[in-house]
Amino acid sequence: MFKNRSKVLFICAILGTIYTVYLIVYFAGTMGDLNSTDELGGALATALVMPHMVAMALGTIFSWLGFFLKKSWAALVGAILYCVAAVVFIMYAMFCIPMIVLGFIGFVKQKKMQATA
Repeated sequence: MFKNRSKVLFICAILGTIYTVYLIVYFAGTMGDLNSTDELGGALATALVMPHMVAMALGTIFSWLGFFLKKSWAALVGAILYCVAAVVFIMYAMFCIPMIVLGFIGFVKQKKMQATA
């Protein structure tokens, strides 16, 4: 399964998937049967975090594409999207840092594997 594929990129994609699923579940869970003030606060929080969630989800998709298709450009796009996610919602940037670092390392490793193949 890992022949000519970056293990670091695989770990990055796994972490991105876990974090993206957590974001979706957490912010979808705030829309339960609450009173109107809590629902309004939850909707506002979800609206503020939505660009972060979208960038993380797209980054995760590109990380998986880079891993399965063995394409370094997809890994690079995924790492850049993780950076974008960190910038658009700076309060959650600390959760993006592991994916950013692993994404760029995975990109370099995948590029080296493509060059030798």
